[in-house]
Amino acid sequence: MSRRKQIYEGKAKILYEGPEPGTLIQYFKDDATAFNAQKKATLDGKGVLNNRISEYMMLRLAEIGIPTHFIKRLNMREQLIKRVEIVPLEVICRNVAAGTMSKRLGIEEGERLPRTIVEFCLKRDDLGDPLIAEEHIHAFGWASEAEVDEMIAMTLRINDYMQGLFAGVGIRLVDFKIEFGRLAAGDGHQIILADEISPDSCRLWDWETHKKLDKDRFRRDLGDVTEAYSEVATRLGILKQPTVGGDNIAPFPSRPK
Repeated sequence: MSRRKQIYEGKAKILYEGPEPGTLIQYFKDDATAFNAQKKATLDGKGVLNNRISEYMMLRLAEIGIPTHFIKRLNMREQLIKRVEIVPLEVICRNVAAGTMSKRLGIEEGERLPRTIVEFCLKRDDLGDPLIAEEHIHAFGWASEAEVDEMIAMTLRINDYMQGLFAGVGIRLVDFKIEFGRLAAGDGHQIILADEISPDSCRLWDWETHKKLDKDRFRRDLGDVTEAYSEVATRLGILKQPTVGGDNIAPFPSRPK
């Protein structure tokens, strides 16, 4: 790994130059951060679980026509992905009030929203990834009007699919954060889903008990973080049994269970 050219290192992943032009290798770390990296820890096995869960979600979304950067999984911690120009926005999709929305608007956490809400944040760690309006995006040229429309439409479609997928295994999709990239296509480019979809980027609650199965277990010192991620992978059929380790990773299922 040290002989490869590192392109970028974020809080939870490292990007390396890929084996072919237009590709990158995405490496999932065990590092966990919260509150703009003010809280940090290393959680053994988290990167392995996020790699497999994100692979699963990207492949399932591709089946319904969502274009993604994912090409294939290389090993327990790495994926081969398409090299894209990341749009400098985080797109947040909310179905239930939680986290910063509850604090910002004074809505009780767990309250079902009257409709799905899509929000945008500017990808700037030094500013704390501030919430922004579409007007800011257009005024400062972070994305075109057509790109914003495409990202919103794709986000809502992803949300519809993932709500059903997780509900089928007894999990409520509270909210999630995704990122998009521009992939060169002919004389222009295509907007595609990038980054990852995992318990690091989704709020996932058990449908009956409301047990948190996501990164909030780390944010709020609830403990058993990798065990919760493992439970998500087990319910999706990725793990054979609810424990973290190399021997219990099941072959990739052809369809969600």
